[in-house]
Amino acid sequence: MLKVDQYDYIRIAYRVYRKKIKQIARETGHSRNTIKKVLRSEHSGYKSRIKQPYPVLELYLNIIDKWLEDDKQRPKKQRHTAVRVYNRLKQEHGFTGAATTVSRYVREAKLRLGINIHQAFIPLQPDPGGEAEVDWGTCTAILGNKVTRLKLFCMRSKYSGKHFVRCYPCERQQALFDAHIQAFAFFGGIFPVLIYDNLTTAVQKVFPGKRRILQESYDKFRAFYNFTPRFCNPGQGHEKGGVEGLVGYARRNYMVPVPEAENLKALNEKLLKDCVAYGDHRLAGREQTVNELYEAEKKHLIDLPRIEFSNIHTSCSKADKYSTVIIDKNRYSVPTSYAYFKVNVILYVDRVEIFYGSKNIAIHNRLYDVNKWSLKSEHYLELIRQRPQAFDSARPIRQWRKTWPYCLERLLDKFCQKQGHTKGIKDFISVLMFYKDHAAADIESAVEKALTANTGSSQAVEHILKSTQHDPSFVTLDNWQTLPPPDVTVYGQIGGAI
Repeated sequence: MLKVDQYDYIRIAYRVYRKKIKQIARETGHSRNTIKKVLRSEHSGYKSRIKQPYPVLELYLNIIDKWLEDDKQRPKKQRHTAVRVYNRLKQEHGFTGAATTVSRYVREAKLRLGINIHQAFIPLQPDPGGEAEVDWGTCTAILGNKVTRLKLFCMRSKYSGKHFVRCYPCERQQALFDAHIQAFAFFGGIFPVLIYDNLTTAVQKVFPGKRRILQESYDKFRAFYNFTPRFCNPGQGHEKGGVEGLVGYARRNYMVPVPEAENLKALNEKLLKDCVAYGDHRLAGREQTVNELYEAEKKHLIDLPRIEFSNIHTSCSKADKYSTVIIDKNRYSVPTSYAYFKVNVILYVDRVEIFYGSKNIAIHNRLYDVNKWSLKSEHYLELIRQRPQAFDSARPIRQWRKTWPYCLERLLDKFCQKQGHTKGIKDFISVLMFYKDHAAADIESAVEKALTANTGSSQAVEHILKSTQHDPSFVTLDNWQTLPPPDVTVYGQIGGAI
């Protein structure tokens, strides 16, 4: 095909200088038919070949086709790529051609064989308030100076793009239910249709097509809030592409830099503020903000029920010899007086409450690992005071000792120096028992004052603690001049009574 400069020369020679076709052919070396074609049409550039020859690869085409045909029966993530085909040809068949040649043929062969063909998508315009999409993602945060892997729950309105994001330690069913409850409260209503993957916490069995057998407890939850679940086809996460994008958006914007928070509650409060602020965002191609679009769809949501779903699990158990109750392969302590007693347990998504009869005897933050111990020191202090030799090796004390203030270590040393090791530990445990009824800051302030005064007993710490808190049953002589005078007539009444 002629280049543009040759095309230009021929047309100028004929149209401007009025040269004959025969003369132009003689000057340029092109045939008269070529000259005529240039004069009657636009420059069309180079045409691609109808069939691309592969002189070096020709001997291997059947081998490549066989590999790609076999891939149809293999998992999608374990199929041949062009690079893998090229490497196998070199290693197994001594191929000496170029990788680009192999890549070009593999691309054409996959298209011909119908392998890994990218699907086209239909642009949608959903109705307001009709549907929302739900998904889980993963993220990392620093909670209490500890790097923690978390699960990121996301719910997004298909119409307005308004979304809700919240972190949980796991994807268990209780977490799923709690996330829905929190999301419904955030949106101020319930979307009539919620779109999911085939979550095992919601779906018990997947059949071909749209039929599903739901988990019994999820079906009860769905019936309580009256929404209709719709599940994607297996492996077709793009059917809820809006929330798939939200998972990545939340991770890139709400979790970068990696957030630091005191605990999970503080982190979720920060995420809630981010979700509220997103309401001022304007989606691409939309004139209104997210909040303005949401106001139009809010009236289409199902009203929240007057009573919230009771998202709890109950069970019965028995405290063991360590005064712990085993729940979900983790241990939670109860006061030692309840060792060997049968107890009732209520599991919330964030805490565990243990009851003896109707009496609440212990509350713990819920653990989601395995073989962990949640021990409250106050449950064991009385028993340790009876057995002071176990103080240094007692697990509740060792755990607490990692975080308690340095002033307590100094006080322990002072007590042991003045009273001896055994009595000193017993008296020190009496100080630790003050934490049950007094604020930690008040106790630590009293301990500092006791150390400054060089006192060596728990009675001194208790005296300082009560005096600083102005206990009405405890009177000091510091303000004796302001005390009211005694009523001496009382004594006469006492004598008459005698």
